[in-house]
Amino acid sequence: MITITPQQKLMLKVEPIDFRKGIDALIGLCRGWISDPYDGTVFVFRNRRGTSVKLLIYDGTGFWLCLKRFSKGRLKYWPSSSQESVCAVTMAIILNQGTPALMSPSWRRLPGSA
Repeated sequence: MITITPQQKLMLKVEPIDFRKGIDALIGLCRGWISDPYDGTVFVFRNRRGTSVKLLIYDGTGFWLCLKRFSKGRLKYWPSSSQESVCAVTMAIILNQGTPALMSPSWRRLPGSA
């Protein structure tokens, strides 16, 4: 299990990519996309069919390329636009086949507070 902390910057590519790409091709994609791949950002990609997700992470000494292929079915949720914010909690829900839009908020107003 990979742990994505709230302190890590998370970049999620909404459009699917060709999953034949390896580390070097994904680094080039990240450079042309928006961010420096060497700053510890977690880059998240999905395949066209929605059956797999790849994470590219630089840990200071090298790159990790992690692949998760879902054993049953496809992604239940994936942001439809780059305007949707994705935090570590949302990413954990997505990777565990949850639907963040239907999840209850992680905070709630206490009774009697204004």
